[in-house]
Amino acid sequence: MKSKKRLAAIAVASLFASSVWATNGYAPHGIGQKSKGMGGVGIALVQDSVGGGMNPAGMVDLGNRLDVGLEWFRPIRSTEFVGNSMIDGFGLPSYYDGSDAKNFFIPEFGYNRMINERMALGVSVFGTGGMNTRYANGIPFFNQSGHVTGIDLMQLFVVPSLSWKINDKHSIGIGLNLAAQLFSAKGLQNFDAPAGTPQQMSEAPGSVTNNGHDTSYGAGIRFGWIGQISDMVTLGATYQSRTYMSEFDDYKGLFAEQGDFDIPENFGAGIAIQATPKLLLAFDIMRINYNSVKAIGNSMSRLFLGNPLGSSNGPGFGWENQTVYKLGISYELNPDWTLRGGWNHGDSPIPNSETFFSTLAPGVVEDHLTLGATWNLGNGQEITFTYMHAFENEVKGSASIPPNFGGGEADIKMYQNSIGISWGMAL
Repeated sequence: MKSKKRLAAIAVASLFASSVWATNGYAPHGIGQKSKGMGGVGIALVQDSVGGGMNPAGMVDLGNRLDVGLEWFRPIRSTEFVGNSMIDGFGLPSYYDGSDAKNFFIPEFGYNRMINERMALGVSVFGTGGMNTRYANGIPFFNQSGHVTGIDLMQLFVVPSLSWKINDKHSIGIGLNLAAQLFSAKGLQNFDAPAGTPQQMSEAPGSVTNNGHDTSYGAGIRFGWIGQISDMVTLGATYQSRTYMSEFDDYKGLFAEQGDFDIPENFGAGIAIQATPKLLLAFDIMRINYNSVKAIGNSMSRLFLGNPLGSSNGPGFGWENQTVYKLGISYELNPDWTLRGGWNHGDSPIPNSETFFSTLAPGVVEDHLTLGATWNLGNGQEITFTYMHAFENEVKGSASIPPNFGGGEADIKMYQNSIGISWGMAL
């Protein structure tokens, strides 16, 4: 069984080359490089075959198409502990850098084929989210050895889709979300005391930390609609169900519900306005229901209320649901070049009271500036470039470190940069 899991982990990792720290909580700010260059908009405006993973209804308007892309992603994250008796009493450092691993490469792929004038089949492959921290010098609350502390989560989506133009103005689409996850945790030995000891914090000791990468698979569904309301205005709507995943058996003593880590549902609406023949504006609103997944949404305080790690109502990261606002602009400079820009904002899903355990997952960035451009090479081919900067944001703890760990506050901070490139071709 272990050898089969290792083979599965290698297969997933070969498709999704490295872990991601995504930007709206742990979701990407957009799907597809053209979307990412416009602040992540893509509900009423599907511009390439990867973007069908946001709204499959837009695939029928793309024609036959192939897209391949790669993004370099660089998140910088850190934690500072303030007023903690363990840190202060033993003269330990208060600042910890979680960016020992900081360079990640994220591939994407999309393909679309028209069945007839009104129907298309497609597939979109992309990283939908992930988490990574690596504190090279460890975190003293989590282990006493000074070894590396951190987690690594990778998520890959493969979304085959069917889109149908029901009349000249309206299209609908459905996508099957096939998902794979890899997860590992290191340096959490203080939460992994043996069963029966006073220090026991997990329902399943031995399945908390340092078990290598474990795999999880699951499926969900996505629906989409796009309607052209006038010559200038297009509206869109999308809904992605909760993606039900198999459990991380090797970490059933860490995540609530015996290792369950489903991918939360999200839904949104968008508008695209062709202001002039060359100028296009777009705006999306999206809701991500992180709190509906116990491993993500349950408060760490449950640990001290009789719910050990891994139990059916055990502790999680304490994340709240997140509403994301996306604004994008596209301008056709000339037949060879199209320029893009955008802004993306979502309040951090991590409340001040939940920063302690979220030192492992400090997804706190809120504001993102994006830029992009597409170079038309002729013969139906094009190259798209993107840049994203997520501005530094800090969430200061408030009654965040439990008294059992010396009290005080955990302040978590992050900023990010990314550069992407994709090649697309009309077939």
